[in-house]
Amino acid sequence: MPSNKKSGLLEARTILGNIQGLELCELSERDVVRHPLVQKVIEAYQATRTS
Repeated sequence: MPSNKKSGLLEARTILGNIQGLELCELSERDVVRHPLVQKVIEAYQATRTS
């Protein structure tokens, strides 16, 4: 994601993160077992978070 763009997912986590009864979780590549393409997408997002 370009550095001048705000992530909709991160914004939703900020807005919804303090709602009692709502829990957010993160999936890793180990959680995705059905389709290799989805695993690649998750790996790509993780790579941008650790850069």
